[in-house]
Amino acid sequence: MAPAGSHRGTKVPSRPSSLRSVRWLQPRRPTGWTPLEKERDRLLGGWAEIARDPEPFLTLGLGSGSWLRKNLPVLRNAAESAVLEGDALLHLDVRSDNLCLTERGAVLFDWNHAHIGNPHVDIAAWASSLHLEGGPQPEAVLPDSPELAAALAGFFAARAGLPPPETAPHVRPFQLAQARIALRWALSELGLRFGQ
Repeated sequence: MAPAGSHRGTKVPSRPSSLRSVRWLQPRRPTGWTPLEKERDRLLGGWAEIARDPEPFLTLGLGSGSWLRKNLPVLRNAAESAVLEGDALLHLDVRSDNLCLTERGAVLFDWNHAHIGNPHVDIAAWASSLHLEGGPQPEAVLPDSPELAAALAGFFAARAGLPPPETAPHVRPFQLAQARIALRWALSELGLRFGQ
């Protein structure tokens, strides 16, 4: 989380009080926003995309073809079982460069992906980014969440091996780093082994 007046590169504090201040920033019962459920295929379909075309995933070094064939059904089923429904306002891009710490607390900005849904989706998506910047393991932030961990892993793993978009040429290494963290989290939660 960036302190007021700074932007990128600040390590994220892992104090429970800091995590709680970001976790519950949401206003109560927002209206007029698109339900996250309408994005189900895009958000939860990463492992289905990998099943259709495994080559981009296999280039990432996250698992062999035999590992993928063995574990894909469990990862896909878990991801596609994730609960998206809810009535919380979701940011869907919580990370340090979209947070500012002020005297009144943490402030989230850049709300161009906002939806309504399960508040744990924002927490799960933030957890791998938080760990990437020196924060706690995702399961310490959101324990007992194998479905969301698998969904997040599939989301990033399905994209990280693709060519970068012209508008974001550096996004794929970030997605790969997120995929590694989320996949380790999902495998741990599901009792599976990494990369074998």
